[in-house]
Amino acid sequence: MRQTGDPNIEMLVSTRVRKSPFFHKSFNEEGAWRCTVYNRIYHPRGLVEPEDGGAMKEYEALTNSVTLWDVAVERQIRVKGPDAEELTNYVVTRDVTSMDAMDGKYVILCNEDGGVLNDPVLLRPEEDEFWFSISDSTLMQWLQGVNVDNDFDVEIDEIDVAPMQIQGPKSEDVMVDVVGDKVKDVPYYGLMDAEINGCDVLISQTGFSGEAGFEIYVKDASKNAERVWDPVMETVKDHGGRQIAPGHHRRIAAGIMSWGQDLDHETSPFQVNLGYHVPDDKDADYIGKEELERQKELIENGEYPFEHKLIGLKMAGEPIRDYAPDFWLVSDPETGDECGYITSPWWNPDLETNIAMGFVPADKLQEVTDTPLNDEIYDEELDLEFRVHLPDEYAEESGEPVFATVAKVPFKESVNPSAREQAKLNARKEAEAESSDD
Repeated sequence: MRQTGDPNIEMLVSTRVRKSPFFHKSFNEEGAWRCTVYNRIYHPRGLVEPEDGGAMKEYEALTNSVTLWDVAVERQIRVKGPDAEELTNYVVTRDVTSMDAMDGKYVILCNEDGGVLNDPVLLRPEEDEFWFSISDSTLMQWLQGVNVDNDFDVEIDEIDVAPMQIQGPKSEDVMVDVVGDKVKDVPYYGLMDAEINGCDVLISQTGFSGEAGFEIYVKDASKNAERVWDPVMETVKDHGGRQIAPGHHRRIAAGIMSWGQDLDHETSPFQVNLGYHVPDDKDADYIGKEELERQKELIENGEYPFEHKLIGLKMAGEPIRDYAPDFWLVSDPETGDECGYITSPWWNPDLETNIAMGFVPADKLQEVTDTPLNDEIYDEELDLEFRVHLPDEYAEESGEPVFATVAKVPFKESVNPSAREQAKLNARKEAEAESSDD
C-alpha cells in the first residue's frame, strides 16, 4: 500500500453528510478547525490550533482537568418491543439477559465468520428497550436485515438522541454542578435519568478516554442539543476545562480500540484483545457463535488460527503528536521483510515515548512465549523487536525505519479498567492476599 502522507486537502461540507446538532457550537463558537466524517456525520477533531500546542495541549486538559467532547456521531440505534432482549442477545456475543433496566455494557457484534461488525456501548433504558451507541460502521441496516427472516417483535430505528462526553479528573465535579449529587451514585456503565435546562437527558458513566468520565445523551436533540450544551460547556469552563476532540492519544495509552482503525469486520475478537467477549457460559445462540467457539478451542489447544495479532509497541523516533495519515508498515529487523502495520500511534508524555497498537505476525509472538496466543499476551513485556517505517518527519534518520519493542497493553492504566483488566487486577489482589496470609 502506498504511503501518501497528508495531501493537505480541504474537506467539502455538503448536505450528503450530516451536521450534528452540536455543529454550530463546536465549529462556529468553540473554534474547531478540522473534522473527519464518522457515521456520516462531521466530527470535530481539532480544537487547539497547532501553533498553540495542538492535540497535546488537548491531552493536558483531558488528563489534568476536564473536557467536553461533541460525540453526536455515536448514533443511537434503538431496538424496542416485546422481543428486544431476545434480538439483542442474538446479535451480541455477550449475554445481555443479566442486564437490568438502567444498565449499560460494552459489547461486540460479529458476522458469521466471527468478524467484528461494531463494538458499541449498549444501553438498556427500559426493560423492553436497548440503545446501541455505535462506533463507525452502519448497524441499523444490519439489525433490520437480521430481523427479516427472524421476525422478532421489535421496532428498529435511529432515534433523535445525541451524546456528549465529559471526560477528565474533574468530570464528576462538573456533573454534580449540572445535575446534582445523585450522579455520584451512578456506577461504571450505570445509567441515570436527569434534566438539564428543562430538557430530558440520559446520563451514563462511560467514555472513550481511559480517564474518569460521563456521557450525556440529549433526547429530542434536534430541538434541545444547544439548550443542554450551553450550561454544560459553561460549567466545564468554570472548572478550568475546555472542549477538545475525542482523546485518541489517551485512549491509545489505555488500549481502547477504534473500529475501522484497530479492528473491523475482517478481524476476530481473538486478534484484538477481545477474547473475553466470547463467553463459555452463554447457552443462547448468537450470530458467529459456532465460528468463534471453533477459534477459541483452537487457541486453547495452542493452534492460533490467524496470521496476525494486534499488540502494543513502544517506538523510537521523534514524538508523534498528531493523527497518522497512513497505516505505517512494520518489518522484521532480521530479514527486512514487511510483515505488519501500525494502526494507532501517538506520543505519550507520561511514558516519554511513542506508543502504538499494530498487527504483527503471530508466529513471531509465539516464538518468544510458551503460552497460547490469547488475551493474556497483552500482559507481557516480550523480548521481541520490530522496525517501523515512520515518515521522515518522525524518523531518526531519513528513509530508515525505527526500532520498536512489544509492550504491555494498556500502556497506562484506565480509571475504570475493562472487564478483562478488572479480572486480572482482582486475581492479583487475591494472590497478594494469599501471600500475606502465608
